[in-house]
Amino acid sequence: MLAGAVGLLVVGWVLAALALDAYGQRDAPSTGTWDAIVVAGCKVMPNGQPSPSLERRVRRAVGLWRAGRAPLLVFTGGVGTYPPAEAEASARLAMSLGVPETAIVREARSTTTAENARFAAELVTARRILVVSDTYHVFRCERLFGQHFDAVRGVGSTPEAYPRARFALREVVAVIIEALRGGL
Repeated sequence: MLAGAVGLLVVGWVLAALALDAYGQRDAPSTGTWDAIVVAGCKVMPNGQPSPSLERRVRRAVGLWRAGRAPLLVFTGGVGTYPPAEAEASARLAMSLGVPETAIVREARSTTTAENARFAAELVTARRILVVSDTYHVFRCERLFGQHFDAVRGVGSTPEAYPRARFALREVVAVIIEALRGGL
């Protein structure tokens, strides 16, 4: 009996992770403009470079910016284990990809997704945003950023298979915790 219950719990957890990831794989809006594209922060490597996940998010955001989806890129994230701030590492990468400094805003003090949203909203007058994160993280980003912006559409960047599965399973727990706190 206990084994069956545990099995059902594990199956439910995996299905929830798959659902979160699938939600984040929706196509980015192909038309229309937004006020800003916000990139959810993610870790910086020991050498100060963006992690693979952060680099993917930045590249996806720059692609949306180049396509004319918004005139402004907002990079979020403070200093984690390694400096510089996630926002700074993101901005440096974006500028190396041709984005001018004038199109960039850095929010460099947040340490959680909820803080990414709150502090970004304090820095910009944007009301309609695209928020870029990993596919499995889009659902939670839309809800948290939606508390501070009038219109939010999440856009996912797709990680490699192993980190994608691992972090999607972790994201299920994060969604549950955030929901229990009343944050979603």
